[in-house]
Amino acid sequence: MKALITGGSGFFGEVLIKELLSKNIKCVSFDINEIDDPNLKNKIIYYKGDIRNIDDIEKCFENIDFVFHCVAQVPLAKSKKKFEEVNINGTENILKLCHKYKVKKFIFLSSSAVYGVPFSNPIKRSTEPNPMEAYGKTKLIAENLCKDFIKKNLNVTIIRPRTIMGHGRLGIFSILFEWIIRGHNIPVFDGGNNIYQFIHAKDLAKACYLATMNDKPDLFNIGTNKFSTMKNVIENLCKYANTGSKTKSLPSKYFKIFMKISSLFNLSPLGDYHSMMYGKTIYFDTSYEQKTLGWSPKFSNDEMFIESFNFFKKNMKEIKLNKNYSPHKSKAKEGILKIIKYII
Repeated sequence: MKALITGGSGFFGEVLIKELLSKNIKCVSFDINEIDDPNLKNKIIYYKGDIRNIDDIEKCFENIDFVFHCVAQVPLAKSKKKFEEVNINGTENILKLCHKYKVKKFIFLSSSAVYGVPFSNPIKRSTEPNPMEAYGKTKLIAENLCKDFIKKNLNVTIIRPRTIMGHGRLGIFSILFEWIIRGHNIPVFDGGNNIYQFIHAKDLAKACYLATMNDKPDLFNIGTNKFSTMKNVIENLCKYANTGSKTKSLPSKYFKIFMKISSLFNLSPLGDYHSMMYGKTIYFDTSYEQKTLGWSPKFSNDEMFIESFNFFKKNMKEIKLNKNYSPHKSKAKEGILKIIKYII
């Protein structure tokens, strides 16, 4: 078997490739960047290209059985134009090629952002999407494109993961980790009692692999079954780090306005989705996914955060120097957020 992974050089893409290689599946990575893991470079085929250029992608489609579409313009980017070009047009490009070359399975990595702020929890497969910002809206449009190709007999599975964590996951979490290393307090909103679910990259990769065995189109919500409140996960990480950091409750009413305005003027690394969801409850009911896929998550929220924190702490110097990683593998700039750590 042979799989094409778009975004194979990204944080999750590399984890997924390792999972597929362990199942003796040949891997082709399509990305604008090369894979930086030296242990993977000689085990895969790499094509450099832009998902927005269909001719770039078509070069990868020799004898491909499965396609895992992981490329996305993530919330950190904040560019509505790029959201549309990459998340919508790029997805349509690869769907056309999957249909043309009759691939056996197309796995689309969507996002829980399509649900916006949920009216109730847990979120189920029957919950209607309600995206409230540009990133989530473009991911839902891409899902609808997938459904159009299902009608053309393309076997598509849509996977909506919760926020992905694990070894090497950085992005905005690098700010949290550095603050804890420096002993700064960490803000939570309104007591931090909102329930927040994450998913470890390895658990998500296993679910993606198992989805290839599903012989019909489907949709899966993927998240850990071991989670609690935002306050708990941050407090437990602070206790583990033992640097004196503690959680500090802030009123969301005022600070969300600050977050939104600072994001609007590019003074903060946070996107609209981060400002909207921090302090809100969101978690999936994954009973259908576990039964249908024969899948169960291994990692808890706490285990994921400790693993990501340890990676950042061990590799801080190298991470700060390297500017060529994908957004989720890079250190985010604090911007105006640095003010908060000195006033809480």
